[in-house]
Amino acid sequence: MTTVILDTVGLIALWNRSDQWHAAATAAFLALDPKTTRLVTTTYVLLECGNAAARRPYRDKVIAIRDGLSQAGDLYEPTPQDLEQAWIDYARGLAGSAGIVDHVSFAVMRRLGLAEVFTNDRHFTAAGFTILF
Repeated sequence: MTTVILDTVGLIALWNRSDQWHAAATAAFLALDPKTTRLVTTTYVLLECGNAAARRPYRDKVIAIRDGLSQAGDLYEPTPQDLEQAWIDYARGLAGSAGIVDHVSFAVMRRLGLAEVFTNDRHFTAAGFTILF
């Protein structure tokens, strides 16, 4: 089973039909086989999605994915160590000066041994991960 972490950029592109990356995100998402792929994310990514979707028609999708991932045990709360490493890397401007939520995702991905991320955010590539679209 392959585990793929969901990123804000990928989820917003998937939900927002007017997003420039919607078609690519949809194709990449449909290519993920639910029999062989486990989807996970962090609470921080969903907080970021919630902010972006607050006044959008796909607001309910944030709630639905949060509920589903939480019930499945696939919603990760970053550890204090994840957060400390993220702030250290953020301060250093690593991964092309990625944002703090991305750095938190990087720390969680490293801790969990994950390599693939549902996004096209090049900061993940700069951090050594494989983006899916």
